Amino acid sequence: MTRPDPLESLIDDWCTLSQAAYRLGTNGGRIKRLLRDGDLIAVRTAASGEPRVPTLMLGDDRVVKGLPGTLTLLRDAGFEDREALTWLFTPDATLPGRPIDALRRDSGTEVRRRAQALAF
Repeated sequence: MTRPDPLESLIDDWCTLSQAAYRLGTNGGRIKRLLRDGDLIAVRTAASGEPRVPTLMLGDDRVVKGLPGTLTLLRDAGFEDREALTWLFTPDATLPGRPIDALRRDSGTEVRRRAQALAF
């Protein structure tokens, strides 16, 4: 029996790379560049053999404002992609809510402040 993936319990809505490209009005090449440049994260989970992106990371025509900088700070703090997703999608009472929700509300400064503090 396959163990449940902890990310599946934190993140409700996922999209494939081609679905992400469609949502952003672009092509797969741009999505791959965003992933390579660290501006977006895609992971494989127990429920899917292909890489998927959490849908909340995508705005109407671009990656959620503040997400690329937050991901850079988390990587600088030593976070791997799965750890960064866990942090972004875990509730934080001081925000309030999850960091990804705060980014979507355009409260990126507070989120990045917390991410930067993780490095120290």
